[in-house]
Amino acid sequence: MFENLTTRLGRVLDSIRGQGRLTEEQINAASRELRMALLEADVALPVVKDFVDKVKARALGVEITQSLTPGQEFLRVVQQELTATLGGVTEPLNLRAQPPAIILMAGLQGSGKTTSTGKLALWLKEQKKKVVVVSCDVYRPAAIEQLRIVAGNVGVEFFPSQVGQNPVDIAKAALAEARKQYADVLIVDTAGRTTVDEDMMQEIAALHAALDPVETLFVVDSMTGQDAAQTARAFADRLPLTGVILTKVDGDARGGAALSVRQVTGKPIKFLGVGEKSDRLEVFHPDRIATRILGQGDVLSLIEETARKVDHEKAQKLAEKLKKSKNFDLADFREQMLQMQNMGSMQSLIEKLPGGAQLQAQLKNVDAEKQVRRTIAIINSMTPQERRFPDLIKASRKRRIAAGAGLEVQQVNQLLRQFETTRDMMKKVASGGMAKMMRGLAGRLPPGMIPRR
Repeated sequence: MFENLTTRLGRVLDSIRGQGRLTEEQINAASRELRMALLEADVALPVVKDFVDKVKARALGVEITQSLTPGQEFLRVVQQELTATLGGVTEPLNLRAQPPAIILMAGLQGSGKTTSTGKLALWLKEQKKKVVVVSCDVYRPAAIEQLRIVAGNVGVEFFPSQVGQNPVDIAKAALAEARKQYADVLIVDTAGRTTVDEDMMQEIAALHAALDPVETLFVVDSMTGQDAAQTARAFADRLPLTGVILTKVDGDARGGAALSVRQVTGKPIKFLGVGEKSDRLEVFHPDRIATRILGQGDVLSLIEETARKVDHEKAQKLAEKLKKSKNFDLADFREQMLQMQNMGSMQSLIEKLPGGAQLQAQLKNVDAEKQVRRTIAIINSMTPQERRFPDLIKASRKRRIAAGAGLEVQQVNQLLRQFETTRDMMKKVASGGMAKMMRGLAGRLPPGMIPRR
């Protein structure tokens, strides 16, 4: 989502990074470029003005420390102001109410409320919470059925409802059932409209009054840019919102919604929807997003995601195999590709690496997901013996494997070369190089940062 903004801000910072001293003229020029970068990202104009004015005022008054160059000091000011604009600190969900804690989902039609309801239910389930979900959208039969399917996929309780029922009656009945089941959380999915209208606002206000939820989350499509901020303001004027979920962050949004919604509503962004799958929900950390926007990556989130999604049993078996000096084979290589698929889109992974924007630019015409799928297809076309002993694969076998995968022999050769490079790297891993690196990274994490299984 932040690729274009990151690239533009990178150019702004590069223009002053090598300066021996920072003059007022340079700060003014950098501020103008900063303003243009934010406007191009579709950030709301009042937010742009406030942000640039603060950066400029702090940069002009900053005292350069001995350990930083003027360019680094300007970068630090921009990073701090970005973090503050995005909310400053991570705001967790409030689940301290008498069970079941009620979460009310609000937003326009098509913003991703129902999908986000399922993602949030799964996230809470992973926190060892018992969750019940209910749909109060009685205007679209497909909405109720969609939530039923989503609830089944993520393994949480679904309270049935029907078209023609009163939304408030549905919500009250769902609450009673959640109490009977000793549920920890009840998530209420509400009806949306294509635009903000009075009937919708009155209905959701009535639901809020009847349920008194601990969390009222506004779900907004990040692709709508400045419109997202305006819609958020309309909801915030009528509902006591407690937070925001930004959806479709993995799309080609320009990043303006993330920077605008927090300032316009005064409410924290709590989650990011980063893909279509049910586990593609990230907790929003303002400081980490700020470093990601500035092209410095988000290694902490990447480590957390790896700890949560990688199959540790399989990883341990591979580590033990390598320690015993057994060869890393194509079956192991395929397993690594499958694990990579579980981590999410390559774009989201690259975004979290330092210098990710530059790497994305280099890989702009490369479909990484397609390459992974192709690799798996080729290895699936091999016999177990060929996977175990890749050196057996000569010309005739390559033709058979390529035909089985529906690809060209050239692509099989390319995979085998890639495998050789990976096998060499894994030999270094076995000698302890990777272990040292991971210990170093873990040593930098605050206590309790790495999730435990």
